[in-house]
Amino acid sequence: MSIVICGIDLAKSVFQIHGIDENDQVISRKQLRRNQVLKYFANQKPCLIGMEACSGAHYWARELTRLGHLVRLMSPQHVKPYIKGNKNDANDAAGICEAVTRPSMKFVGVKTQGQQDILMLHRIRSQKIKSRTALVNQMRGLLAEFGFVLTKRIEPFRREIVELLCEDNQRLSELANRNFYQLYEDLLVLDDQILRVENELKATVKNNVDCQRLMTLPGIGWITASALVAHIGDVHQFKNGRELAAYIGLVPRQHSSGGKNVLLGISKRGDAYLRTLLIHGSRAVLMHVSKKEDKDSLWLKGIAQRRGSNKAVVAQANKTARKAWALLSNQTVYKQAA
Repeated sequence: MSIVICGIDLAKSVFQIHGIDENDQVISRKQLRRNQVLKYFANQKPCLIGMEACSGAHYWARELTRLGHLVRLMSPQHVKPYIKGNKNDANDAAGICEAVTRPSMKFVGVKTQGQQDILMLHRIRSQKIKSRTALVNQMRGLLAEFGFVLTKRIEPFRREIVELLCEDNQRLSELANRNFYQLYEDLLVLDDQILRVENELKATVKNNVDCQRLMTLPGIGWITASALVAHIGDVHQFKNGRELAAYIGLVPRQHSSGGKNVLLGISKRGDAYLRTLLIHGSRAVLMHVSKKEDKDSLWLKGIAQRRGSNKAVVAQANKTARKAWALLSNQTVYKQAA
């Protein structure tokens, strides 16, 4: 008997396999070392393979797809209800095997290597910016101990720290001056590293048709466009724009029962980084609608007047996500309504 449906519990070194045949009988329940996985499935007939969307899942999905298998990735929170008994690798693999067969299951699109490259650049850039912010805050805190209070904004801070280190200041000892110079040099190194990553991102966006298509939308620049393309993966996994907005976490959270519908704040599902980019872009759109009279601007101004600017920004981000789905699925560019 050959495996028809298989669940794989991914790990760093030891993978758990749970395979069933066409009669739903378990015919394979074993552990495989990392270097044995591809060899094992290369000798199997094409089957449906389910995995949780975790670290390394997209790599294994691509490799197993090349072997002719149909691979489905699922969110771990959606797999959890199908895991029976105590927590162990065998039960996890069995739960994954059962979850992948459910007709109502929501699957995660498999990302290409190019999309993972873009995500890697975004994560590196985000980490470098956090490190730079931490360094600037440390310098401000240390300087405050010597009686120098510098501004919080990064650009004025650079000018002020240069002026402070260049002048002959008696309130700083030679030791303090030397170490503040070293911290400032570390700041310049981080600036160069961030600039290098951003240049690579810009080059990627310039050569990506989908990114250029998304950049025609108000409130979407090269950073948000590249993040959207990388995070969404296959846009056809979403039936409509509302599903994409819900995936990002820009729709109301519900707590409804007994025929009474209760809508709360946004659900905040999906990736917080992507949602933050869309909301910041929408905030920029709201800042410039006062001088515009087109249909979308009048709609946004009306919401801001009735519900406040914060809710208007989230509503605009929701609409931007829906428009992004329409542009990617229809392979077109945005044309602003009169």
